[in-house]
This record gives sequence, C-alpha cells and structure tokens, in this order.
Amino acid sequence: MKQFRLSRIAVLIAALGFAAAPELTNIAAHTAYAQEAMRPEIGKALQAAGELFKAKKYKDALAKIHETDNVSGKTVNESFTIERMRLSIASAAGDNDTVIRSAEIIVSASKLPAKEQLVMIQVLANAYYKAGNYAKASQWYNRYYADGGTDPSLRPYMIQAMSQGGDSAKAMKEVMADLAADEKAGRTPSLSNLEYYANAALKQNDKAGYANALEKMIAYHGKKEYWVNLLNNIERKPGYSERLSLDLYRLKLALGQLSKTNDFMEMSQLALQAGFPNEAIKVIDAGYKAGALGAGNEAERHKRLRDLANRNLAESDKALAATEEEAKQNKDGSGLANLGFAYVTAGKFDKGLGLIDEGIKKGGMKRADDAKLHLGVAYVLAGKKSNAIKIFKTVQGADGTADLARYWTIYANQSMK
Repeated sequence: MKQFRLSRIAVLIAALGFAAAPELTNIAAHTAYAQEAMRPEIGKALQAAGELFKAKKYKDALAKIHETDNVSGKTVNESFTIERMRLSIASAAGDNDTVIRSAEIIVSASKLPAKEQLVMIQVLANAYYKAGNYAKASQWYNRYYADGGTDPSLRPYMIQAMSQGGDSAKAMKEVMADLAADEKAGRTPSLSNLEYYANAALKQNDKAGYANALEKMIAYHGKKEYWVNLLNNIERKPGYSERLSLDLYRLKLALGQLSKTNDFMEMSQLALQAGFPNEAIKVIDAGYKAGALGAGNEAERHKRLRDLANRNLAESDKALAATEEEAKQNKDGSGLANLGFAYVTAGKFDKGLGLIDEGIKKGGMKRADDAKLHLGVAYVLAGKKSNAIKIFKTVQGADGTADLARYWTIYANQSMK
C-alpha cells in the first residue's frame, strides 16, 4: 500500500466543510450555540478577526484570535465560539497545529449536533494524519467509526495510519475485513487495500495471497503492469507443472509480453514439439516483426528454425486426414483435442473447436483440464470470448491449469471492453 499524499488530505478536509466557519463578520447572530452575549473584549477581537479573514489576511486574523487567550474567566460559550473561529482561520492559514488544538477542544465540548460532531472528529483525524502523527490519527479514525461514522473514503487513511503508527497487524485485519465485505457484497475492492494485501503477502512470502491480490488488481482496476509479476509468480507456485510452459507462453503472447529472442525461440520450439507448426510459424513471424529474430550472430539459427517449422507444416498438412482417423479410433479423446487445437492454430476455428469438444466428450483423458484449457484458449482465438469464459470456469487442475484459466478469463473480460 503506497503512502497517501497529504495534499489529498487537504482537499478532503476542504470538501468536508473544514473551512466553513460561522459568519465571521456577524458574531452576534450566532445564537445556535450561545445562550448569553459575549463580553465586549472578546466580541471586538472576534469581529476584527472576521474582517481580516474576509480580507484573506489569515495570519493576521489568527493573531487577532489569539489575543482572546489573554482574557480570563471565559464562559463555555465564549471558548466554544473562539475555537470554532480559530479552527476555520487556522485551516485557511495552513496552521495544522492550531487546527488540531481547536478541533480537540471543540470535540471535547460535545456541543455540536451528532452529525457535525462526526465531521469534526474526521477533521481532527485528518489533521493528525497530515501532521504525521499516525498513532493519534488512527485513534481518531477509530473514534469516528465507533461513534457511527460511515464514510468509506476514510478507511484507507485509517489503515495507513495504523500501519505507519506501528500496528500493522490491526491494519491487515481491517484490510481483510474490507476485502471480505466487498466480496460478499459483490463490490469492487479498493486498489489501496489490494496493494496493501499484496505488499504484506510478499513480505510474508505468502505466494497464494500475493497472486490473489495481483489477480484482483488486474481484473478490477486494469493494472496491466502487474501481469508480469503474476505470470512470474505462477511458475514459482508449489505444484506448478513445467508441461504448461507452452500454455503460459500463449498467454504472454496474447498480452504482448514476448520481447526477448529466447522467448520467441523457446515458444516456437515448444509449439513444434507439441505438433502445432502453424502456431510455431506465427510465433517466429512475430519474432521477426519485433526484431527479436533474424538479426545478430544467431540470425542463421533463426532461419533454420523457420525452415524447420515450414517443413513440419507441410508434413502435417499431408497427414491430417490419417491423423484424424487415428484420433477417432483411440479410446480416449486426447488425440482429437490435440488435432482440434492444431486446426485452430491454422485458423480453421469451426473444425478445430468441434474436434476439441468431441475429444473432451469422448473422455478417457489423462489430463482433461489441459483439454478444457485449450478449448477455452481456442474460443478466445476464434473471437468467441463469452464461450471461452464459460469453459475456463470448468478448469479445476491444481497444477497451474486452473490458475491459467483464471488469467485467461481476466484477459478475455478485459479484451471485450
């Protein structure tokens, strides 16, 4: 969770009516909080302060208000009125220490209506936050909610104050409570809470928590820069199967994350090994277009790879009919699913999708989740993303297939917007 900028606090204070003083030039009219008139020495000082405030001479106005500190025996009403004015003028003058002093006196007096009292507690919490006194800020934010405050925009500041004030455990508890409430209500979780969760999980080496936070930041807030972290994290996850390397590369390619020569080379070689020469050629062509292949000391090697892919494609095209017949004869549907994906990579989507679906329905597969994942990817490649999302939801493998299916779902949802 990143440090909030204090300028944001100042804007929030102003928006809450922090500088909305009583009519500073008409003290006598304020009878809502007064049952008796103020003494002349106080009234005159306040009147003069009001005129200076009106002229935007805030420091002079504050100095005039401070003169009332020398008057002894002030009544509760006099003190209350002085502090309300002092608070407003101090806010305009940028005197945060005086804001804190006056706000505490006003809150302690308990003379404001309940709604205004809550606003004043909020002002006090914000002022302590602005001052960098996070322990005090946390105390007053808690008081705000304990007294019935409901403004959700304050929670990120309260959590940050807890964390900065040395109570990270309590801050994390509040974050997790917010996230659980958001999930239950179907709301979008706040980015600040997700960032806090991600950072805390990273510090505790909680890979599952970290990945969960990254997923939500990408899905809910479109934070595409976190894709790299998320996809790197999956490879370090316990139980992740290396056989999914090509599937992971496919997602990286879709996201535009392939840029290195080795990535293009490895993905194309894996595609050839899996029996998808069309896919390999597309990856190689993308590598040439990006300038990652076809240049430098390895240019000849890149050319040999491209030639190999073209030869494999020619041989594959000749054997397609026989391969399909053999796949239909097999007891399990793996061959049909693989052949179907090969057709998809060749742009023959209807034929390919039909074969993958037929293979899954035939059953007997050792890795049915792989086939479902490939069917979902095939739907994405065919432009049928709503169908893809439905299929991805059925992938349950704990070896990384379910993770990849969720990530493809995020990609599909975002690419439909």
